Amino acid sequence: MLEISKLSSKYAIRRLDDTDVDSILALCEGNTQYYQYCEAEPTREQILSDLHITPPGIEPQDKYYVGFYQGESLAAVMDLVDGYPEPDVAYIGFFMMDKALQGRQIGSAIIREAAEYLKSVGKTIIMLAIDKGNPQSTHFWEKNGFVIIREVNRGEWTALVAEKTL
Repeated sequence: MLEISKLSSKYAIRRLDDTDVDSILALCEGNTQYYQYCEAEPTREQILSDLHITPPGIEPQDKYYVGFYQGESLAAVMDLVDGYPEPDVAYIGFFMMDKALQGRQIGSAIIREAAEYLKSVGKTIIMLAIDKGNPQSTHFWEKNGFVIIREVNRGEWTALVAEKTL
C-alpha cells in the first residue's frame, strides 16, 4: 500500500472521492486542448467512472485517484495504479494540472517527486499512455523522461504507451 502523502513534499495530497467530482470537473474543463485530442468532453459521469474503474486484476485499494492541493485549491489530479501491469510497475492512468498553473514546471516537479517516492518503495518503472497526436502531452511526458515504447490502436483513438525507468 502506498503512502500518498509521500508523493509530494510541497502539496497536501488526499484520495479523491465522489464528493470531489465538481472540483475535478472544473479542473478538467479548463484543459480544453487535452479534450480536443482525446475527442471527448469532461463529464460528471466520466469522472465518477474514472474514480472507481480499475485495470484487470487490480483491487480498488491499489488505485489512488489523488488530488494535489495548494491550500484549498486543487492544483492537480493523478490516477495512480500500484502494481499494474506488473508488481514492480506504477501506472499513471491520468494526470492533469490546473490550467492556471501550467508552464511553470509545477507538473514536472510533481512527477519528479512522485517518481522518487515510487522508486523508494521498490517500483522500477512508471508507465502511462498518451493520446497520439497531442503535442502538449507528448512534450510534457518526454520532457519528464518518459520514452514511447509502442503504439496501441484502441479503435477510435491511438495510444502511445510510454515508460520511465526509475
